[in-house]
Amino acid sequence: MTIKKGGKAFYDIAAALLKQENDIFVNERNYKASKMNIRKILMVVLALTASTAVSADGIMSSDKWMSPSSQSIVYTGRVDMSNPYVPRFNWPGTEIRLGFTGTTLRMICRPMTGYFMVSIDGCRAFKVSYNSPRDSVRTLAAALKAGKHTARIMYAIEGLHRRPECHGFLIDRDAALFRPALPRHRIEFIGNSITCGFGNEDNDRNHPFADETENHYYSYATIVSDSLDALHTSISRSGIGAYRNYAGPKEGSPDNMSYRYRYTLFGDTTQLWDFSRYTPEVVCINLGTNDLSTAGYDIALYEKGYRQFLGTVRKAYPKVPIVLLTGPMLQGKENELEKQVLDRIADDCHKAGDRNILRFDFSPQTGALGYGAANHPSLAQHRKMAAELYPVLRKLLK
Repeated sequence: MTIKKGGKAFYDIAAALLKQENDIFVNERNYKASKMNIRKILMVVLALTASTAVSADGIMSSDKWMSPSSQSIVYTGRVDMSNPYVPRFNWPGTEIRLGFTGTTLRMICRPMTGYFMVSIDGCRAFKVSYNSPRDSVRTLAAALKAGKHTARIMYAIEGLHRRPECHGFLIDRDAALFRPALPRHRIEFIGNSITCGFGNEDNDRNHPFADETENHYYSYATIVSDSLDALHTSISRSGIGAYRNYAGPKEGSPDNMSYRYRYTLFGDTTQLWDFSRYTPEVVCINLGTNDLSTAGYDIALYEKGYRQFLGTVRKAYPKVPIVLLTGPMLQGKENELEKQVLDRIADDCHKAGDRNILRFDFSPQTGALGYGAANHPSLAQHRKMAAELYPVLRKLLK
């Protein structure tokens, strides 16, 4: 039975949203933001119920809306919680985990939020799309056996232009949420398109970037983290460099990773990230491909910029091991220059007493494992990268 406009389930959801609007925020600025955003969510409910009945992916009469602010929901990654009822995020790999009882689970997001990978009860993950102006509700699980279940939901793409938001979950009326068990370890990856998973679901190296073929869930970062029973954050953006973004000016790009790293969201300078919210046991930095892959770079400025950025990361995490990586895409001269710079930086850190700056080089890709879009690593190449990095990180995780 589907929900009808004016029905009891409709009014229950609307009442819950409006009650939160009036209950939660203590200062005028946040209150106004809350009021605006919650009314937007209410408009989603109104839109979904504007006809006599909604589709199978709509809101059902048996649904109970659960706020995204629930303490049973665990967010991993840089999420803007300034309005906890409308969490915002746009870094690839951002995760939402929750436990729920009952037989169904649906998620409400801002239309055009993009793509997620979803795993229910640890089973094989599948892709969920919010990719049209009206698709606000998606079914993540249905017809489950009654009892306790878990959901892992990973944002699979770079969401800079989509402005992703989570607007809550729908569960059975007699069901509840609970906080799920979490992986044991914590890792942070800082990188470029390789770490994002650019083009890894494509098999034609001549194809350009597309949201549909980028999938951080299949990146080396996710694969190796899962193998190590670790949560991870991915502070990664296609085209970004340590000092110079892709094809940027010789003197460097002002919006490089050194600049972007301090903020909660990419492309939004209104909120500095609070590093106390997530403390990794190890950090992996994979930057340099964009700095050096096109003509016009200055290797001395690359080294200077990398040292400055490493200092920023070390300040954020004073005692955490940091692994300086070279990626698989650079070949020949540039690959050797990058290795020399990172070796020199690590050696200087050791001489200064910081023995927790480490080095690792991925094997250069040869094409034997195929290519993703725009010559990026294929799925098989990502699996190889994860296998290479695994023993290094295993030794560092206590």
